[in-house]
This record gives sequence, structure tokens and C-alpha cells, in this order.
Amino acid sequence: MSAAPIRVAIVDDHQLVREGLAALVGSMSGINVVGEAGDGMAGVALIRAVEPDVALVDLSMPLLDGLGVLSRLREAGIASKVIVVTTFDDEQAMLKATALGAHGFLLKDLGRGDLESAIRAVHAGERVFRPTITSTIRNVVRLRRRDADRATVIPALTGRELDVLRLLAGGLGNKQIAYALQLSEGTVKNHVSTILDKLQATDRTRAVLKAIERGLV
Repeated sequence: MSAAPIRVAIVDDHQLVREGLAALVGSMSGINVVGEAGDGMAGVALIRAVEPDVALVDLSMPLLDGLGVLSRLREAGIASKVIVVTTFDDEQAMLKATALGAHGFLLKDLGRGDLESAIRAVHAGERVFRPTITSTIRNVVRLRRRDADRATVIPALTGRELDVLRLLAGGLGNKQIAYALQLSEGTVKNHVSTILDKLQATDRTRAVLKAIERGLV
């Protein structure tokens, strides 16, 4: 018995972009477009009505922007996973979207394969974000990596600890991480403490650097 298709909704105020995305996504095997909307308010209504598995939501829209859509969906308890797709390379918007529960943040210049991979990954429960912050650090770390560090054995991190670590790499504080993962701030602090201990790091920045070195984020 084949798996049910992934149901995707598209919210974008530019008609050509919206129709192009719909045609592109609709051509992907095992993925169906179940609705389109041309502004944020209509997007919230659509997502609440059809509850897609994944929603591709533009960041800048009239009436209600992408962050507003995320906020409304969170308040309504809608389980659909949102990928923000935008033209703007905006780290602050990415962090705000993460804090509001976005499962992805992608630029519109990505290719078909990257978009399809992102949709499938988010549907499977992963989070997919544009690696602007971590990619810059990664290049620096690779140049400064030391043999002693490479040889260090790192205890395995749990799935939840990896979730927290990825958000740390995105620049979020404990309160934002708690909000994004729906945990208490105290639980996040405990996870951060465990991560620092396992990575043998004295602070959050060093923990992120060591995690990037080892491909954990």
C-alpha cells in the first residue's frame, strides 16, 4: 500500500510566483497542492480549512505578513508545518519565524530539488533553514580546526538536544527556543547545560562552533 501524498498549500501575493510554485510542487511525485491563497489573511483561512501537511508561506504580503500567519496558526493550534519562502535574505526574520514555530525558512532562488527535499524533510519532522549564520562560522572553523579537537570523542546527543543545538546555532536565546519547541525555559536550560557538558564547551558559542566542526548542525 503506497503512502498518502503530502498535501501542500501555497500562500503568496504574487500571482505568477504562486502559480509557478503550484505547478512546480504539483509535478513532484507523491506531493499534491491542495490550495492557494494570495494574501496572509486568506492564507490563514485556507490553512485552517484544509489543514495541509506543509504550507509554503511568503514573508512579505498585504493584510498579514508571513510572521503574522505563523502567529495566527500557532494561536489556533493548527498542526500544519510552515516553510517560509522569501526573496529577502533577512536573518532577523528567520529568527522570528523560528520562534513562531516555522519548520523552514528558504530563499526563493532555491532549485526544484532543494524545494522538494525541504518539503519532504519538513513533512518528516525535520527543520530546514537557510544556513547563512552557520555557513559563515563553518568556513572559519574549518580553517582553525585542530587535530586534538578532531580526535575528541563526543557523547551522542539526543534528538531533543540536537533540536536545541540547531536553534542555538541560529542565534536564539533560551526563551525563544522554549517557545519554538514548546518546552519550559527551565527544560531548555537543562538541555543547554547537558549540551555544553557533552561537547566539553565553556559557553554557547563554543558549543555551536564544536557542533559545526563535527557536522552536527
